[in-house]
Amino acid sequence: MMPTPETISLTNHTSQMLCEPPYDEGRLPLVLLYSAVLAVGLPANLLTVYLTWLQVRRKNVLGVYLWSLSLCDLSYLGTLPMWAHYVSVGHLWPWSSTACKLTGYIFFNNMYISIFLLCCISCDRYIAVVYSVESRGLRRQRLAVLIALTVVLLVAVGHVPVFTMREGNAEEGDHRCFEPSQSSTMVTGFNYARFVVGFLIPLLVLVGTNRGILANVRRSTGLRQEQKVRVRWLAVAVVALFLVCFAPYHIILLVRAVLFHFPQLENENCLFERTMYTPYTISLGLSTVNSAVNPVLYVLSSDNIRKELSRGLTQVCDRAHQRPRSDSSQNKIQPTKNSWSKVSAAWLALNADRIWKTFEF
Repeated sequence: MMPTPETISLTNHTSQMLCEPPYDEGRLPLVLLYSAVLAVGLPANLLTVYLTWLQVRRKNVLGVYLWSLSLCDLSYLGTLPMWAHYVSVGHLWPWSSTACKLTGYIFFNNMYISIFLLCCISCDRYIAVVYSVESRGLRRQRLAVLIALTVVLLVAVGHVPVFTMREGNAEEGDHRCFEPSQSSTMVTGFNYARFVVGFLIPLLVLVGTNRGILANVRRSTGLRQEQKVRVRWLAVAVVALFLVCFAPYHIILLVRAVLFHFPQLENENCLFERTMYTPYTISLGLSTVNSAVNPVLYVLSSDNIRKELSRGLTQVCDRAHQRPRSDSSQNKIQPTKNSWSKVSAAWLALNADRIWKTFEF
C-alpha cells in the first residue's frame, strides 16, 4: 500500500515531535542562574567601571583592559533579562526577528570580547613580570587603548554573519531564537571557528602566560611568601574560571558541529536532542557566570582597591558627620611605604615592586 501525503505529513510531524529538544528541562534553574548572575554582576561591574576608570585616569595600563572588560560584561549582562524571559516561557521568542538577531549579536559578541580581553590582561601581566625592565617602553596606555579597540572591532566584524542566519528568524516557524537544533552549513562553520579561535587559542594563551608568571615569581627573591601564594592563587583561579565557564559550552559546540556531518545518525536517533540539549543549556548558563566573577577576581580582590574604597567610605562618613578625618584614620588606610625595606638589594626591591603592582594595580 502506497503511503498517502497525509501519512507522510503525519510521519514527518511525529519525527519532529520526537526530536524536539526537552525545552522544559532545567528551565527553572537556568532562569534562577541568569537572575543571580545579573543581581551580582550588575552592581559589581558598575562599581568596577568607576574604580578602573580612576586607574585609567592615572595612566595605568592594566586599568585600560579592566575598564574595557567591565563595560563588556555590562553589555553582556544587559541581554540576560531577555534570555531569562525566553527560557521561562518555554523557549518561545515573543519579539521580532530583528530583536532576536540583535540580542544574539550582543550576547555572543561580548562573550568573545571578554575572552580576548582576558588574554590581553594575562599577556600584559606576563610582559610586566617576565620582562619587567624591558616592558617599561612597551607597556604604554595608548597602545593598550589601541589593542582594546582592535579586539572590539575584530570580534564585532566577525559576528556580522549573525544577522544573515536563518536561525535568528524568530518570527517564522516555531519562534525559536538561535536554538542549536536549527543547524546549517554556516552555523557549523561558525561553531568550528568559535571553538578554535574563541576558546582553544585563548586557553593556550592563558595557560602559557600564567605558567610563565608563576615560574618567574617562584624564582623571585624580592617577593614575600604570602605574595607568591597570592599570585599563584590568582593564576590558577584565572585558568580554572575560564575552563569552568567556557569549556563545557565550546565542547558542546564542537560536538554539534561534528554531528552535522552525520545527518542520518542525527535524524534517526535524535542524538543531540536526547543527550546534549540539557547539558548545552547548562553550559550556556555557566558562560554567564564569568561576567559576575570577573570584577571580584581582577579588581575587587585588590588590596589597593579595597583601601581606595575605604578612603571613599571614610570621606562620605566624615562629610555626613561634618568633621574632618583624623590623621590616625588616614594612617590606617594608607598602604605602608616601607614594605620593601627588608630587601637587601635595591634592584630586587624595585623589580619585586613592579611585579606586585601588576596584581595590586
